[in-house]
Amino acid sequence: MRREMTTWNGKKTRITAILLSILLLALTACGGGTAPAETAADTESPLPTTDPSGASIVIPEKVDSVVALAPSICETMAALGVADKLVGYDLQSVGLAGLPTDVPTFDTVNPDIEQLTALAPDMLLVSNLSLYDQEAPYQPLIDAGVCVICVPTSDSVEDVRSDIRFLSAAFAVPEEGERVVDEMDGKLEELSEAVSDIPEEERKSVYFEISPAPYLYSSGNGTYLHELIELAGGKNVLADQNGWISVEGEAVAAANPDVIFTNVNYTDAPVEEILGREGWAGVAAVMNKNVYYIDNMASSLPDQNIVVAVEQMAQALYPERFGAE
Repeated sequence: MRREMTTWNGKKTRITAILLSILLLALTACGGGTAPAETAADTESPLPTTDPSGASIVIPEKVDSVVALAPSICETMAALGVADKLVGYDLQSVGLAGLPTDVPTFDTVNPDIEQLTALAPDMLLVSNLSLYDQEAPYQPLIDAGVCVICVPTSDSVEDVRSDIRFLSAAFAVPEEGERVVDEMDGKLEELSEAVSDIPEEERKSVYFEISPAPYLYSSGNGTYLHELIELAGGKNVLADQNGWISVEGEAVAAANPDVIFTNVNYTDAPVEEILGREGWAGVAAVMNKNVYYIDNMASSLPDQNIVVAVEQMAQALYPERFGAE
């Protein structure tokens, strides 16, 4: 079973959890411009020479040991069948299916550079979250000959496809990357087709909450989560805004969403909290009790498992189209 995302050690403050959730979802660049990553068409194709952040890289011909500091990267490695190369990973990935156990773990935002250097992996994979508020934090590893690769948080489903293909090319298993992408796209197409004939005016409006009161946070246009809502047949009430955004409770109430989703899992009973939230009693979703929890990891991590979040949302929005009453 895939493990739900938790706060760093279950004892940190509410603010720490909120900031982690927002950072994991919101950061979108790895220091430097974005450039399309090269991918391999087959196992004999050359390895990528540029990572998804636009940085030049030199991948060893043989990669036996890897440290990955992002759950989305770890999940993709597992799907590609190369998770056995992991000799360390981030704390948030502990318990994910397919990963080796009894290996060192690291703080995602502030990893122990000395410990990483001592491990001497062939490759270090990071997201922009691991570069947060730091300048060239991995230079000691680069100087030691470690190939450091940054895979920024995806903005769209197309970015997810690109990242899967990049990682499969980096590990010289491009055919596995195409298999994972094809399986993801097949499921997304199946779900999308199930709701494709719903007229625009009949599609239900959605507010997706990723941080609860009093620090409400959600997503607007230009994010993969917005795209997932639309694939599920919903209409994001914040579609007129861009990126990951802080919102006011009054604004959500005024938008009067038909359905509310939450993926908050570091507070008790997040659905019940929304149903009883002050000032929201007149919101359609609350009045009709159309408030649902969506798998945290599937909706927080832009990788192939986004299909789980889309399926849960589509079934909650239109249960009659999925065999439910």
